[in-house]
Amino acid sequence: MADLLMDDLESERSSDCVDSMKQPENVEPGVGKWVSYLNRERKLNELVGQRPTAPPAPKGLYLYGNVGSGKTMLMDIFYSATEGIVKHRSRFHFHEAMLQVHDLMHKVWKSQVEEKSLQSSISNWVMNLPFDTKIKEWLAAEEKYQQEMQMNNILPVVADKFLVDEQGHKKGARVLCFDEIQTVDVFAIVALSGIVNRLLSTGTILVATSNRAPRDLNQDGMQKEIFLKFVDSLEQHCENVLIGNEIDYRRYIAQRSIDPVHYFWPLDRVKIKEFENMWDMTIRKTGGQVSSQTLPVMFGRTLEVPESCNGVARFTFEYLCGRPVGAADYIAVAKSYHTVFISDIPIMSMRIRDKARRFITLIDELYNHHCCLFCSASSSIDDLFQGTEEGTLFDLESFQFETETEGGKLRRDVLAEGSVSSGGTQTGIISLLSGQEEMFAFQRAVSRLIEMQTPLYLEGVRNLHPYFQSQQQSYEVLSANALQ
Repeated sequence: MADLLMDDLESERSSDCVDSMKQPENVEPGVGKWVSYLNRERKLNELVGQRPTAPPAPKGLYLYGNVGSGKTMLMDIFYSATEGIVKHRSRFHFHEAMLQVHDLMHKVWKSQVEEKSLQSSISNWVMNLPFDTKIKEWLAAEEKYQQEMQMNNILPVVADKFLVDEQGHKKGARVLCFDEIQTVDVFAIVALSGIVNRLLSTGTILVATSNRAPRDLNQDGMQKEIFLKFVDSLEQHCENVLIGNEIDYRRYIAQRSIDPVHYFWPLDRVKIKEFENMWDMTIRKTGGQVSSQTLPVMFGRTLEVPESCNGVARFTFEYLCGRPVGAADYIAVAKSYHTVFISDIPIMSMRIRDKARRFITLIDELYNHHCCLFCSASSSIDDLFQGTEEGTLFDLESFQFETETEGGKLRRDVLAEGSVSSGGTQTGIISLLSGQEEMFAFQRAVSRLIEMQTPLYLEGVRNLHPYFQSQQQSYEVLSANALQ
């Protein structure tokens, strides 16, 4: 038995010696594999020329101008024209993009926290071993470095996930259309800077719209260093184009074609009766039964819809704008219902400034998803944001901070106290839009409300709203299955 084992060992040793003498494939004698690789590359370059390199991505476009000047329309025309030509493309509105960034950051952070927890357990186990103090100090420094790197890399990771083709699981949409870029708070500046810089540096073409030129976006001077890097990247990768003039083309087109039956005012007995009749007539056309419904919202939340029927829903202003709801809720409503009724809309004033902001966000999302909107309101559309005896809606000095940091103090009091963060901006600024930004937002809401009454807009609801698009896709799938 011992002799047999010795023979086997000798045989394996001889085999190893023979294998060790074999020259690895594609490796030149006397040099390593990397030198061999470089020599082959040099010979190929001499024979056929340098390896071709991908050309730089074309410059994108940053369109800015006044409300109703046609920025979004031009961007949407471009986006439609790329269908079937550009494989990976995405279009986002500001609210939707920020929500998706929030969601992705949460998921990435959660994953990193779980990984960190595992690493921390291993580190604690190692620290309890009888190692030299210097080794333990090195391990502690290494763990701290990894934690810092996780924080620094979270936005690039989010950017890599931001434009993923969900069906093909392929990264890298080559065209990103981004409507209404704003820098209303610190998060928007940091998130936009990290994500847009990452995408532009990897060849994504950005087509964006905004009310302001890039360098005028940050009126409050928040995170100035990060913001300037963001602007430099925009100017390097995009052509800046001023669109239009002082004309609001939505209002101009609507002057001869406005359909008043979708906006009922004032809130008197006659107009309220007309609004109720319109609701009854619309429900009869759907042929369904009115009932309540629970809508799923991002981040695991839900929204109760008191009255709905086959793509039609009804709310009061107070229910949608008087409670702590936001863009995620409004996006869920806009995607689920092609027709929305909102009753009892008041004149906006400083007293209900927070409700006014929510209403503006609601109008943005209903407009972006091309919903049909019926309203009953206290005033005409033009007078909706004029304020009342409580004061003008644009009185920036009277704005209250909503963050815990400032405890609901008025802006003028915060400025008088000189309470500033390390970045040189007010610590409560995160919840504040500047007065000019508020004015842009109100003007945009009025302009969009006017357009949403026109026949041209209403004719597009059936073709453009997600409710009908999903029905069309389901019909095509059923037809294809039937043919098979």
